[in-house]
Amino acid sequence: MLTVNAFDLGNEEFKKAYGLKYAYLAGSMYKGIASVNLVVKLGKAGLMGFFGSGGIRLSKIEEAIQSIQQQLAPHQPYGINLLCNLLQPHIEEEMVNAFLKHKVTNIEAAAFMQITPSLVWFRLKGLRRKPNGGIDIPNRILAKVSRPEVATAFMSPAPKEIVHHLVQQHKLTSEEAECGEQIPISHDICVEADSGGHTDQGVAYALMPAMQQLRDEMQEKYGYSTALRIGSAGGIGTPHAAAAAFMLGADFIMTGSINQCTVEAGTSDAVKDILQSLNVQDTSYAPAGDMFEIGARVQVVRKGLLFPARANKLYELYKHTHALEDLDENTKNQIQEKYFKRRFEEVWEETKNYYLKVKPDEITKAETNLKHKMSLIFRWYFIYTNRLALSGVESEKVNYQIHCGPAMGAFNLWVRGTSLESWHNRHADEIAEKMMQETAMVLSRRYQHWLQSKPCLPSEISEKELAETVLTA
Repeated sequence: MLTVNAFDLGNEEFKKAYGLKYAYLAGSMYKGIASVNLVVKLGKAGLMGFFGSGGIRLSKIEEAIQSIQQQLAPHQPYGINLLCNLLQPHIEEEMVNAFLKHKVTNIEAAAFMQITPSLVWFRLKGLRRKPNGGIDIPNRILAKVSRPEVATAFMSPAPKEIVHHLVQQHKLTSEEAECGEQIPISHDICVEADSGGHTDQGVAYALMPAMQQLRDEMQEKYGYSTALRIGSAGGIGTPHAAAAAFMLGADFIMTGSINQCTVEAGTSDAVKDILQSLNVQDTSYAPAGDMFEIGARVQVVRKGLLFPARANKLYELYKHTHALEDLDENTKNQIQEKYFKRRFEEVWEETKNYYLKVKPDEITKAETNLKHKMSLIFRWYFIYTNRLALSGVESEKVNYQIHCGPAMGAFNLWVRGTSLESWHNRHADEIAEKMMQETAMVLSRRYQHWLQSKPCLPSEISEKELAETVLTA
């Protein structure tokens, strides 16, 4: 019988580059939901997770890095998330400075629409020529993308003007700059289809072939000595979904939502109880709090929660209203009493105190632009609902904002009736192991069924050759 081995799935060079047992990653989840414990648990099993640094103060991120490094051996893999911050680029720069200081070598770049100086600084720092003429590349960037134009930027060498500026700032040497001309910003591109949290609602069956064609074109254009690799994320919650990703030609897969409902995840037990109960239809879309004005979307849990409906109503009010003062009294009361549980004046005071510390220009703008002031006040609701979910405030459960995709519901159906039905028995490393082993079984069964339906295959083709042909097609 033709069998597929879990160790053979994905790209062998990818696994070697990161020191992985399987071509499997666990993506970051903001506010430390992808926690130190989760990253360490995976690292000790020969797998890699990315710590969710989004929305966490730099000092806490550095503490997390040090804790991970203390608990893992030098050969055990881990990564840290780096979120794009075009409005406050100094935050990106401070993060990269911390990565370099603590010798973090693997980062997951998320929400980038263009290449920033901080990305280039991290990627090119430490580049040097080997005696054989090759280039030693100490720092790796795994780029999460959902658009071909963004993938193109990551598959290209660093923009020359950015490199030149970093050399002038003495952040890069001339040797590092020269070496940087021969490598892409990222060798590893993770194509993110519709997923929990921020999403462009992409479809893997359309995205993956397009990105693979782009990969081939960029590889030919630049002739990189190490091939570009394409992974798949979004909607992967069962072995059948993982098998589909590998059959689409994924060099690796990345899971997300399913890891939020594990013992190691850094969210509240109340949230995990909700996640454990979901089916595939129990998510919907809401505005993203960090990009509220432009209508960017996040995928969230809707079962038993009012957050999606309330968040969408706030966005509609923002679009069609000039200022809070223009709202009718019933709407004002509903928002203050049901949504915020406090007066607009209290929310504004808290908001103002925050921005005066980090970005006082926002307050100056809000004082002359009433629509912008309304936007900042409405944004507060998204911060508030995140906090409620993370801390598990039982009395405010209806307002929980929980980022999640339908992969969670599919996972729940898959493990129903097994020990993994309860999240108290779900561990990130064991889920990865089960996922990869059963993905191999799914593929083995599919190949065997296909073989039985093709009695006229040439007899000289061995089962091993056939498996390798199908897996690498």
